[in-house]
Amino acid sequence: MKHFKITTESSRLSARDIAENFDDLHPSLDGAKAITEAARCLYCYDAPCMNACPTHIDIPKFIHQIRSGNLDGSAHTILSENIMGGACARACPTEILCEEVCVVHHTEGASVKIGELQRHAVDHLMDEGGAHPFMRGPLSGCTLAVIGAGPAGLSFAHRAAMLGHDVVLFEAKPKAGGLNEYGLAGYKMANDFAQTEVEFLLAIGGVRIEHGKVLGDNLSLDDLRTAYDAVFIGAGLTAARGLGVDGEHFAGVGDALEFIENVRRTEDKSSIPVGDDVVVIGGGNTAIDAAVQAKCLGARNVTLVYRRGPDAMTATQWERDLATANGVIIRYWAAPKAFSGGANVERAAFAAMRIDNGKLTPSGDSFELPADMVLKAIGQTLDSAIFGNLKLEGGKIDVNEQYQTSLPGVFAGGDCIKSGEDLTVQAVEDGKQAAIEADNMLREKLKGAAE
Repeated sequence: MKHFKITTESSRLSARDIAENFDDLHPSLDGAKAITEAARCLYCYDAPCMNACPTHIDIPKFIHQIRSGNLDGSAHTILSENIMGGACARACPTEILCEEVCVVHHTEGASVKIGELQRHAVDHLMDEGGAHPFMRGPLSGCTLAVIGAGPAGLSFAHRAAMLGHDVVLFEAKPKAGGLNEYGLAGYKMANDFAQTEVEFLLAIGGVRIEHGKVLGDNLSLDDLRTAYDAVFIGAGLTAARGLGVDGEHFAGVGDALEFIENVRRTEDKSSIPVGDDVVVIGGGNTAIDAAVQAKCLGARNVTLVYRRGPDAMTATQWERDLATANGVIIRYWAAPKAFSGGANVERAAFAAMRIDNGKLTPSGDSFELPADMVLKAIGQTLDSAIFGNLKLEGGKIDVNEQYQTSLPGVFAGGDCIKSGEDLTVQAVEDGKQAAIEADNMLREKLKGAAE
C-alpha cells in the first residue's frame, strides 16, 4: 500500500513533495520478479480468473508465456482480447475480478499478481516501439463513425480496423482516452500513459480522430447515419448529478470529475488550489480518487462522506484502504443537508441516515463539518436530450444482445448502456463485441448487394 507525503500540523507540502505524490502508484515488476511471480500460477484448466475477466483474456497462457520468456507472445495474447490491456493493468480493480477468484489466493492467502504481470508484458511490447502487433484484414470499403474516443470507442475503432473497415472517431475533448485521460487519479496513469496507449492503438491504421465534435451541437446522429455505413455510440455519461440542497451554488462546491480532470491537465500540480478542509461526497472510486488527490495536493483534512454503510460502497476495499492509509477520514450513514458560508463555502451540514423498513431514511440526528472545498462524486447521467429517437431504459441507451440500439445500423457500448459494471475493462469488451457485430451486419449487406 503506497503512502503519500501528506500535510502535517507543522509542515505543508513542497512542490517537490506534490510532484512525487503523483508518481506511479504501482511501479513495474522487473524481469526477475515477474518470472518469480509467474511461477506461482497453477495454470488452471477452465481457469476462474478468465471467467472473471470481462474481456476473457487467456490469463494462464499469458502468464506461462512470461515464465518462458516470451514477453511479445504474452502481450499479443493479452491485447488480442483487450487492446487497452496496459490501461486496464493500471486501473482495473483486479482485486474484485481475476485476482479475487485466483485459486492461489485461496490456497496461499495471496493471489497471483495478474494485473502487474499483465502490465509487465504489455509495457515491454509498447516500449519496444516496433510494428503494431495486429494487421488489418482485407479492406471492406465501409467507413464507420464512432461518437466518443474513450475506452469503448477506441476499442470499437481498433477492432473495426482489424476487420478491414475505415473508422472516424468524433471526440468532444482535445485529447482521446475518455476517463483514462481525464477521469482517473494522476498516480494511476502516470507518465502520460493514456496518450501513449492511444497512439499505440491508432498505429494499426485506418482510424482517424476529429476533436471538438459535440453531439447535439456540431454533430448530429441523423447526419452520421446518412454519411456512414454504421455508427457506434461510446459517449459515456456526461451530465453531472446535482445534490439538490441549499448552498450548492457556493464557490468552492464543485464536481469531483472536474477536479480530477484539472489535476490531470495541470503540469505543475503545486499550482492547483486546494482547501484546508475538503469534504468529498460519494461512495465510488471517483470519490476515493478525488479525496486522495486532495491529500496529495496538501489538504490538511479530507473527509469522505457516504450516505450508506461500507458494504454498499462501489469503491473497492483496496481503494478505501489506500484512502484511510493516507489520512482520509471516511464517514458513513450521512447525507448532505446544506452548505453555508460567505463568498466561499465554509461549512457542510449532514443528516445522519439509517435503514428503516428497507428504505434509507434520516435518523433525526445531524452534524456539521468545516469545509472550504466540497467535491461532489455522486455519479453522472446520460444527457438523453442529445440522442433523439433512441430508446432508453433506466436512463441509459437500450441495446440488444448484438449491441444494436433501436435505430438500424447504430450500435452502442460502454457506460452509456446498461451492461453491468461501469469499468474500463467492460467498456473495452463492449466496444470489441459491438465492432464484431457491426462487421457481421455489414458483411451480410455486402453479400446481399453482391447477389
